[in-house]
Amino acid sequence: MNQPVIVIGAGPIGLAAAANAAERDLPFVVLESGPHAGAAVEAWAHVRLFSAWRELVDPAAARLLEPTGWTSPDPDTYPTGGQWREQYLQPLADALAALATGSVRYDAEVVGVGRASRDLLVDSGRDRDAFAVHVQTPQGRERLLGSAVVDASGTWRRPNPLGADGYPALGEGEHANRIAYGVPDFEDPQLAARYAGKHVVLAGKGASAQGALVGLSRLAQSHPGTRVSWLLRRPAVGDAFGGGDNDQLEERGRLGQAARAAAEQGVVSTVTRFRTESVTVDESDGSEGGRLVLTSTDGQQVSGVDEVIVVTGFRPDLAFLSEVRLDLDPALGSPRVLADQIHPDHHSCGDVAPHGHRELAQPEPGLYLVGMKSYGRAPSFLAMTGFEQVRSVVAALAGDLEAADRVDLVLPETGVCNGAGVFDDPAATADSEGGCCGTTTAAEPELITLGRAPR
Repeated sequence: MNQPVIVIGAGPIGLAAAANAAERDLPFVVLESGPHAGAAVEAWAHVRLFSAWRELVDPAAARLLEPTGWTSPDPDTYPTGGQWREQYLQPLADALAALATGSVRYDAEVVGVGRASRDLLVDSGRDRDAFAVHVQTPQGRERLLGSAVVDASGTWRRPNPLGADGYPALGEGEHANRIAYGVPDFEDPQLAARYAGKHVVLAGKGASAQGALVGLSRLAQSHPGTRVSWLLRRPAVGDAFGGGDNDQLEERGRLGQAARAAAEQGVVSTVTRFRTESVTVDESDGSEGGRLVLTSTDGQQVSGVDEVIVVTGFRPDLAFLSEVRLDLDPALGSPRVLADQIHPDHHSCGDVAPHGHRELAQPEPGLYLVGMKSYGRAPSFLAMTGFEQVRSVVAALAGDLEAADRVDLVLPETGVCNGAGVFDDPAATADSEGGCCGTTTAAEPELITLGRAPR
């Protein structure tokens, strides 16, 4: 293998892919758009994960780190995103970079992936020619050749909008200074002041919404006047708080229980069937700059709003893959073979069949979508899934099909064993819509990414 395996993304799964490549003596280059390893994780550094350290360290990465003097954290403790990045991801990236000059590159954004000298229309020779990866750097644009591409770029940079149509609501962009995506750090005094004593709209239903509910309820305890309008697109709360004691990830279950308690406090008003169409300013409001009015597609309104927090999930960036051949589910944007097992409308149990290089391979030979990107718009991705994915993929690239096909993955179940039912019917059950394993009230998990539990 003359050209390196090109790994897109220096997050937990991309670095694990590189560690597996290093262990098999495959040349590799990791391209990270941020200034250091785990740049996306740093954006939610304040969030505590609901996976323990034992589930957050890739085995091949641990073997690479051990000779460097790295100390493995207590496997039974739960790190924040910041601790995960500082105590594991950056040391791993440094260890990989020490193996070869230029093997881990930062501020290197992949803007295109194709076949060298062949555009999308050309059939002949695609399985023989190298990949051409176009990279934007501070020094300009570069073209790198690779034997394979492992896309572990994730979904963090593409949050779903507030608008119910899948596009930004009318006025969402114009009022972006009052709309936040993701879970704010309510422990940061400066940031907390943005929401303290205000009317805050929270849009979303899932782990991030749970974390935001908990954070806002705590803020309200110390800052009277803080109130929350919780917007749900579905007609009922259902199992929004997860499986509780039935969740096999204990901390994930505890988060849901804490969120339920927060939602039952007087500071939270739940508004169902709210699908945002527009965000406008109430010109008659006497406050400085005016307060916002959110209008639903059915005419409902939530007015007197100071701030909006949107936690409606993420979606993959497929734009830079427009010159390679893909076979993706039309709804999720995930490899087609995974879709039925991870689509939140059909399957919320958390148990996904073991899968590796065969399921993740694209029609473009040598191209694999791994990590959170392999789930497309679906939730419930755990780091341990990605570690096993890249172990299998790299084994296949090394020609060890026996190891590549031996995929071992047992995931903790969520304790919510049904699909989401019918979008407009609060009484719909999993049985009526092909839910995965039960008949309880419909759930709509929206974001459980890399085992993180926003608090």
